Amino acid sequence: MNTAAKTSKLLKGATGDWEVVIGMEVHAQVTSKSKLFSGASTEFGAAPNSQVSLVDAAMPGMLPVINEECVKQAIRTGLGLQATINLKSVFDRKNYFYPDLPQGYQISQYKSPVVGEGAVVVDLADGRSVTIGIERLHLEQDAGKSLHERHPTLSYVDLNRSGVALMEIVSKPDLRSAEEAKAFLSKLRSILRYLGTCDGDMEKGSLRADVNVSVRKPGAPLGTRCEIKNVNSIRFIGQAIEHEARRQIEVIEDGGSIEQETRLFDAGKGETRSMRSKEEAHDYRYFPDPDLLPLEVTQSYVDDLKAHLPELPDEKKARFMRDFALSPYDSGVLVAERETADYFETVAKGRDAKTAANWVINELFGRLNKEGKDIAHSPVSADQLGQMLDLISDGTISGKIAKDLFEILWAEGGDPATIVEQRGMKQVTDLGAIEKTVDEIIAKNPDKVADAKSNPKAIGWFVGQAMKASGGKASPQAVNDLLKKKLGL
Repeated sequence: MNTAAKTSKLLKGATGDWEVVIGMEVHAQVTSKSKLFSGASTEFGAAPNSQVSLVDAAMPGMLPVINEECVKQAIRTGLGLQATINLKSVFDRKNYFYPDLPQGYQISQYKSPVVGEGAVVVDLADGRSVTIGIERLHLEQDAGKSLHERHPTLSYVDLNRSGVALMEIVSKPDLRSAEEAKAFLSKLRSILRYLGTCDGDMEKGSLRADVNVSVRKPGAPLGTRCEIKNVNSIRFIGQAIEHEARRQIEVIEDGGSIEQETRLFDAGKGETRSMRSKEEAHDYRYFPDPDLLPLEVTQSYVDDLKAHLPELPDEKKARFMRDFALSPYDSGVLVAERETADYFETVAKGRDAKTAANWVINELFGRLNKEGKDIAHSPVSADQLGQMLDLISDGTISGKIAKDLFEILWAEGGDPATIVEQRGMKQVTDLGAIEKTVDEIIAKNPDKVADAKSNPKAIGWFVGQAMKASGGKASPQAVNDLLKKKLGL
């Protein structure tokens, strides 16, 4: 049973509480060098209409041929979603006028998709986990792109994307808040990227979502839903749901009723607006594509793909908690992206995992976020950070000096041990050198000495002074020990 319904986030209305019900249809572009039914390239950013085969242009007599790599990627994704793999599936024609799809129909899957029911476990910020059902995953071809801003009276059509393979992943209406929807899409994107079946780049349109939103009184039947088309950022999905749920509540509370319609999200205004109503709803007249045989795969084919899947986020998180004794939160942050998890494992290998996690999550991530960089472009490599942690653990540098060293590595690069040696950054553990400084501080501050004897916590002031006098190079532990001895604590 989905726990989302039990702990749902209710919205306050003039007539009481309302529950928002959300389902999503996510379009993920399949990672493949060529299109679903042709050999044309899928490279992003090429000159318009330079990647269009005769099949994509729907020239008479041109027949589609299924790309096996795209089928593999769909099955691997289904396995990653803990879903049923249908050994037999059928491609249908979806008849609908797309101005930028020359065939005049889209080849998709309808009643017999390649992947059936599955589930995604989503961790939320408040520590809860919810299980979101997956209804199906099917393969279909993308349409081209119409460009309306290039000319005052004409539209330009770029067919480079026409025929590119998409996986449509349909969730069950199990989501109960904008937060859950955003977390679901983040988790789904993470799984796809781990599997290498979609790059998840929303800016390039590789991942887009249609969001179905309805509202109801708690426990009431499902309300009429509106579909918000083609939202292309996780943040916008949250905003679109918040606005649409509020809009529907206001309409119903004012005595109106919700019309089933398709809406668009205007990111500039932060609101949804009507695109087309159900009166214009289309009968797609699906029928099996006569040019394509049913797609049949064997169980051993599926088993072989399953045997070679990478470790996925949930498995990795469980392993980090078990083997590194990390908290669920820290483990979740570290496994969100495959590159981040790999970076952390390199740093943590043979070292204290909690220290490694703290440096990666707090210092490194903080700096990367501040500068808008991702882990792949980190100026500090995992090896450099690991070597720096070794210098802390063997007492060569203190935690405070390490922060200075991290800054140097970030700005200039280099070998941590060499930098420490050349710049005289080693912490002083020689008690003889520190003792003179400590004696002077004690002699000059009899009142503070009296304080420390009556309140041992006041020793912190002396530690601070001694550290300052040594330019931060004295070993805090050595200073502490020495002061305790001198002050008779």
